[in-house]
Amino acid sequence: MKTINVVAAVIRHENKIFATQRGYGEFKDGWEFPGGKIEPGETSQEALVREIQEELETVIKVGERIARIEYDYPAFHLSMDCFWAEVVSGDLVLREHEAARWLSKEELYSVEWLPADMELIEKIKKIT
Repeated sequence: MKTINVVAAVIRHENKIFATQRGYGEFKDGWEFPGGKIEPGETSQEALVREIQEELETVIKVGERIARIEYDYPAFHLSMDCFWAEVVSGDLVLREHEAARWLSKEELYSVEWLPADMELIEKIKKIT
């Protein structure tokens, strides 16, 4: 099975977490943490800064790694490095996503998360 290496940003602001809804592809309309694929030669942190700049026109500061989520989808294995992040500059413009929401801890289950991101939610709830 093919492995896809990706990164995800858990962007925090005033005790809320930024969630995005996919606007394309097989998992369209599913909710996820923003991020994307790691390009050859990039570190996870570099990939995350680049992806958030491309997808959301926003510069972030990457913080501590939360977890690496390993998840088997039917067609591929996902290896996702997940980091805390904060906005340095920019307005989180949705260039590839359908929607976005700032969710409090109590609202985390109010959206339909993709399965791998759901595993991350479980980890976040334990440490926040």
